[in-house]
Amino acid sequence: MEPVDLALCLAIDVSASVDYEEFGLMIGGLAGAFRQADIAAACAGGPRGAIAVCALFWSVGSDLAVPWTRIDGPAAAEALAVALENAPRLPGPGATALGDGMAAALALLARCPAEATRLALDVSGDGRNNRGREPGPVRDIGAAAGVTINGLAVLNEEPDLLEHYRAEVIGGPGSFAMACPNYAAFAAAMREKLWREIGGLLLSRANRLYLTIA
Repeated sequence: MEPVDLALCLAIDVSASVDYEEFGLMIGGLAGAFRQADIAAACAGGPRGAIAVCALFWSVGSDLAVPWTRIDGPAAAEALAVALENAPRLPGPGATALGDGMAAALALLARCPAEATRLALDVSGDGRNNRGREPGPVRDIGAAAGVTINGLAVLNEEPDLLEHYRAEVIGGPGSFAMACPNYAAFAAAMREKLWREIGGLLLSRANRLYLTIA
């Protein structure tokens, strides 16, 4: 794969707290964000003209849902959206092994087939870590390696989850945490989050109504 401006791993919570309707809203929101013309343009707007994206589903285990894909415009962004929508929900619902999921995502970033100017890990979920490695030390390893780890906390299960993400998940250069109240608001939140990660234009004030930004 040719060099890219950004290697972005999407690490998506599929633990037992995420029911199948919520999973559909989450994946639909991700796919919809990449279908936006301005997001696709932002992917191609850097000096190298492309970013690389992969998606990891995690709960008590983790599974590569979408392999590394070069996004250099609308056609590639649409192909990524279709791949996200068609990815099977593996692993099955289980505990919220947030730290283990982050570790698996960092390993994917280390194996990205494209040289990247920036490395970013995009973590989204609706619960605290309750199994396996603690996320804080994993975050520290990634930050020390120059990875920017950002978080999107869905507050439907745990209203104070944003604080956990701020304290234990995010780290590295320019990192940030965001929150949305439920999965119905996930699409708008993820759209803004991708803008910030990719380096695109700011969204209008109207698109920030349900967002809380660290």
